[in-house]
Amino acid sequence: MGKMFSSTRREFGKTVLGGAAALAGSASAFGRATKERPNIIFLLTDDQRWDQMSCAGHPVLRTPNMDRIAREGVMFRNMFVTTSLCSPSRASFLTGRYVHAHGVKDNKPKTDIAEAEMRHSYPYLLREAGYQTAYVGKFHMGNHPQPHPGFDYWAALPGQGRYIDPEFNINGEMKVLKGYSGAVTTDLALDFLKQRKQDKPFCLALGFKEVHDPRTPPEHLKTLYSDAKVEMPPITKDQFRGKPAAVRKRFELAGKVAGKGREENIRNYWRCVISADEQIGRVLNFLDEAKLAENTIVAFAGDNGYFMGEFGLGDKRWGYEPSLRIPMLMRYPKLIKPGTKVDEMALNIDLCPTLLDLAGVSVPKRAHGSSWRPLLEGRKTKWRESFLYEYFHEDPYVPPTIRGLRTEQYKYLSYPGSTDGEELYDLKADPHEWNNLADKPEHRSLIAKLRAEAERIETHTS
Repeated sequence: MGKMFSSTRREFGKTVLGGAAALAGSASAFGRATKERPNIIFLLTDDQRWDQMSCAGHPVLRTPNMDRIAREGVMFRNMFVTTSLCSPSRASFLTGRYVHAHGVKDNKPKTDIAEAEMRHSYPYLLREAGYQTAYVGKFHMGNHPQPHPGFDYWAALPGQGRYIDPEFNINGEMKVLKGYSGAVTTDLALDFLKQRKQDKPFCLALGFKEVHDPRTPPEHLKTLYSDAKVEMPPITKDQFRGKPAAVRKRFELAGKVAGKGREENIRNYWRCVISADEQIGRVLNFLDEAKLAENTIVAFAGDNGYFMGEFGLGDKRWGYEPSLRIPMLMRYPKLIKPGTKVDEMALNIDLCPTLLDLAGVSVPKRAHGSSWRPLLEGRKTKWRESFLYEYFHEDPYVPPTIRGLRTEQYKYLSYPGSTDGEELYDLKADPHEWNNLADKPEHRSLIAKLRAEAERIETHTS
């Protein structure tokens, strides 16, 4: 690693490791096992939806390192966020709680996660249980990047951060580090792993800026996929029937959007996915070289889904499938059989209880999610049949407040405080959510049942 990171290493050693010298010798020197508790690495990309990986069947993208985690571990084929927005979803990953409970309801600069919530987060509880913990990269809860409770090492981007020559708060000190954000973030993460204490298991949360706007790929990827054809989702008037007024407006605008600009934006999206995949590969390679792979849980996810032209939409927030569904992969050789597939509905609020459970740490009763352990072990178990979707309106964004319920077959959406009415979709018969059934008399009892279940979950988790 270059000279630009020498000050980072000194700061790390001074504030976290008590002045311990950097370990010398080969990477295998870092692999001395001291305890059987698993190490944990959680990798999080920004705005990467579930199908943007080659292991998920993408016709263009080739993501060998994401694919490797799936091949050597488990792929969750029905993974969702309970709120499709960066800051709220990230807080749910940390705490295992619905957004209405943890309180991070928007992406606004002053919206930070409360200290009381952080003290029940998985990093905080793991640290209390003897883990050495680190957060590196995009934290994105409040514009300030100050260290939060629960982390021995902290190197966070302020707010959204920037792709080129990013600024980091490293243990309380602001520093500009030359280079590309994904590579610099990974350098800092690897510094932590190489200089960690040998007598403790570790927990590293690594948040990439990729693939968020403005989607600036690194120089070596700027022409990748230049000749690849971008297939845009079909836009027909029929699929907008029964949708909220703001979505119906998209039909009028869809034909006016310059195809070339949108297609190049998607190519840059792909390029940024590849950039993140390359950095994930560096982390996996380090674990191999350090002989840590066998006893390390590697979890990978995106923080929310993303529209790529469906209903003429970009961004996220709305309660439709492209916005809700995210990638989720996990590798833990001691527990998970290679090539495992899980089809049960998994949620971002499950990550916290899962990591705590696998580490042998008690899961707080206040957590709303469930541990994936039985699913990872291939055991038959009673699992959730529905989950609550919620979004809280934020100016100046268009989507209104949303409350909904998703089951294995149905999607119910309502818009409290709005005149937009309700939506009901049979996801098995209509996976693209084009045919709103809410005004059909034969579905009134079903809608009442789904509405009541959404209200029950909200009340039970408040």
